[in-house]
Amino acid sequence: MKLYNTLSKKIEEFVPKNAEQVKMYTCGPTVYHFAHIGNLRTYISEDVLQKGLEYLGYKVMRCMNITDVGHLTSDSDTGEDKMVKGARREGKTVYEIAEFYTNVFFEDLSKLNIKKPSIIEKASDHINTYIKIIDKLINDGYAYLSNGNVYFDISKIDDYYKLSGKNPAELLVGVRDDVFDDSAKKNPGDFVLWFTISKFENQVMKWDSPWGVGYPGWHIECSGIAYEMLGDYLDIHCGGVDNIFPHHTNEIAQSEAFLGHKWCNFWFHGAHLNDKNGKMAKSNNDFLTLTLLEEKGYDPLCYRYFCLNSHYRSQLVFSYEAMDIAKNSLNKLKNKISKLNKDGEIDKKSVQYYNSKFKEAFCNDINTSLMLTILYDVLKDNNINDATKYCIVTDMDKVFSLDLTNNKNSNNNISKELEQEILKKIEIRNIAKKNKDFITADSIRDYLLTLNIRLIDTKEGTTYEII
Repeated sequence: MKLYNTLSKKIEEFVPKNAEQVKMYTCGPTVYHFAHIGNLRTYISEDVLQKGLEYLGYKVMRCMNITDVGHLTSDSDTGEDKMVKGARREGKTVYEIAEFYTNVFFEDLSKLNIKKPSIIEKASDHINTYIKIIDKLINDGYAYLSNGNVYFDISKIDDYYKLSGKNPAELLVGVRDDVFDDSAKKNPGDFVLWFTISKFENQVMKWDSPWGVGYPGWHIECSGIAYEMLGDYLDIHCGGVDNIFPHHTNEIAQSEAFLGHKWCNFWFHGAHLNDKNGKMAKSNNDFLTLTLLEEKGYDPLCYRYFCLNSHYRSQLVFSYEAMDIAKNSLNKLKNKISKLNKDGEIDKKSVQYYNSKFKEAFCNDINTSLMLTILYDVLKDNNINDATKYCIVTDMDKVFSLDLTNNKNSNNNISKELEQEILKKIEIRNIAKKNKDFITADSIRDYLLTLNIRLIDTKEGTTYEII
């Protein structure tokens, strides 16, 4: 298994500490708002990683946090808690906001066929663990109390920037707007481990601590949950590229200072999803959700298919034109698979051959585009029968999770006579459109809609689906 490691900046062989089990930690959502489809792209990539490892025979113990407290609107430890901001926006309590958006998040994961992590922990449930870690960091000289808050001293870490590759000079106040000149800090880059009531008097979620009533910083939450649920070592830590600095950088610093040894060998990061205006983010107040895609007529799995056609480390540009192509392609793929004759003897050698190629593509830094190409090669192979193809496709879909053999819109659900009529109508409509006879073209579209058949026009041609 070859995988790009953000820590080393190169593709390396992935070797877990335990040969049979992979301990994986993935940064979960801050549940103050809907997840946008850029967030969900990262979770799709992590899902493919987990399922691919399981396909190779590993057992994966995956932990995800739910950030329901302590994540500020600025990564430089300034601004307000995002949860409080969400509660004020909707006139609800912080606890109501957390419960609502946690449920919505997992509904989105379910729609995308993303496997739920075996361990899911709310940040607010592990306060004692954070206090234990922070107390040791203070006693060991890695953290200090100043102006009512506890800070981590990054000057105590020789290779603090090893994950991000950042140049400390670029982070000075006046060079970057998001660096806050906090006079309570020894160094501008020091980050907060514990906030007290002296700084956030209106904070709803707060607890007693040795340093005063307050709440934990965002970064300590992931370190604490990972330590408590997965132990002293991680095999792989996942997240989006925007988490590399400062969040994951700070996780490494505080975790290794607390544990006294290297904490995580592999760091896995998914690239941004961009739209025509650039990076998709909630701060733009104009972000796309999975529900919005559904309202526009896209099955969530079309979005999953759209993501799988691009490498997880490559920036992906979203457009509705691209989604139309993905929708059309996935429908065609499912329709072709649905017509396979499942009866017949399975050619085990062919199954072994294609599974080997599929694993090889996955092991090449999760090359999902090549994995899909191999799937199409299976369907085009005239030397193997339908039963063998169906067997191979079913096996591959354990990783793809596109419901390839469970096509609710399968054109096999209609008679051959109706299918022939639809194809004939499409041909007539295409001629009418070419002759700019839009009245006839529209009448054919409307007629087919009365039969619960929706036409789908793309650059590749016209296809249809049952509605």
